[in-house]
Amino acid sequence: MALPHAHVPFNRIAEYKDLIRKERLNLEIYFGSAVLDDISPADIEGLAALLDYRPSLSIHAPFMDLSPGAVDSKVRQATTERFFHVLDIAEVLRPKVIVFHSGYEKWKYALNIDLWLEKSLQTWRPVSARASDIGVKIAIENIFEDEPSNLKLLMKEMDSDDFGVCFDTGHCHLFSRAGLGEWMRDLNPHILELHLHDNDRTSDQHLPMGDGTFDFDTFFRLLDRKDCVYTLEAHSPQHFRKSMAYLKTKGIVPGS
Repeated sequence: MALPHAHVPFNRIAEYKDLIRKERLNLEIYFGSAVLDDISPADIEGLAALLDYRPSLSIHAPFMDLSPGAVDSKVRQATTERFFHVLDIAEVLRPKVIVFHSGYEKWKYALNIDLWLEKSLQTWRPVSARASDIGVKIAIENIFEDEPSNLKLLMKEMDSDDFGVCFDTGHCHLFSRAGLGEWMRDLNPHILELHLHDNDRTSDQHLPMGDGTFDFDTFFRLLDRKDCVYTLEAHSPQHFRKSMAYLKTKGIVPGS
């Protein structure tokens, strides 16, 4: 497998550019909505030049206030516009995967999962078609889901090898009421990317792997898609290195 991606917001690339180039890091780059308001084609070309060592890349799309399954058509339209802007960037950078949030919260939809699914498909079908034309895969991340049924339904309806799941260990640990076995049984065939971080179930702490209470041993034992993109969602270089060391001790990535 390729070495894990380091999650870095676009607006912090300049801060870490020397480290990125020195260690030839694979990256997941987050483009927030505020960044998209100001970013230019020259900025993207500059980023591509910085990454001339040809790392493995993924992109994390914006998510704050966005709702791909919105009942309000204007909200869904704004969400789709943001997503297509990210796809324009992907056409230059050529990432393997773009990660989007599902936007599903069962209480917001009054447990009407079919309504969320109907509206979501109106967003994901054109977005997925554009991504496939570029040669990029889409991965939908679990956020507030307490069990995997909505993501399983979405995967069934989309029915595409280019449209899958980004399984986030920290979110699962914090919000899930279902066991890891159920998550893996339902989503394993669809996992394209992993977001790896830990917490102690008090908040979304983004701790290094092994510093919280998530059962990574069971998780990696159950994981079938071991060839997917591994992303370490660390909040500092020190935490990234600590998670890398953890993966090496578990034999997930080669040791030095």
